Amino acid sequence: MGFDLILQNITKYIPLDRTEADFFVSLLQSKTLKKRDYLLRQGDICKTENFIIKGCFRVYSIDENGVEHIVMFGIESWWISDLYSFLTQAPADYFIEALEDSEILQITRENLERLYEKVPKFERFFRIILQNAFITQQNRIKQNLSSSAEERYLYFIERYPQMAQRVSQKQVAAYLGITPVFLSMLRRKLVKKGNFIKLV
Repeated sequence: MGFDLILQNITKYIPLDRTEADFFVSLLQSKTLKKRDYLLRQGDICKTENFIIKGCFRVYSIDENGVEHIVMFGIESWWISDLYSFLTQAPADYFIEALEDSEILQITRENLERLYEKVPKFERFFRIILQNAFITQQNRIKQNLSSSAEERYLYFIERYPQMAQRVSQKQVAAYLGITPVFLSMLRRKLVKKGNFIKLV
């Protein structure tokens, strides 16, 4: 498994010389998952931060009524984990499931601390990643509180067109917080309004 993609991701934010890059990749572990394999199960401890080389994932929980709630998807060049569990070593609140055959690179908490000590600039990189994740989460909360289901759906397919093509409509509905039946009705309504070209 090559490391070009992850190094490209990192060097968008911090410069690395060859020694620093080599040390970083020496701390990574590669993992392959088949479609429907779990990277993490609710109640387990999240032991790694994970960078997606190939594939698609969903992060979700199941409520007391057995309803799935998808909090995020992840595709190539994204980092994915249950961050709270990873940082606190508390049981995970979420499942992380591969939606396609996937390949990831992982770093453990122990190796991340070694990385911070040896190459302190990585603290800046992961701070930026955390800040971006926080901003995305805040924007999603704002949307859920103030936008209609139609507005949320149009935002999703415009913001993440590649993702919208790779996940099922049932999963999109679970992400938007609506039923699959309602999403189907919404899509038909948008087609009638002439928004078919936007729908994937």
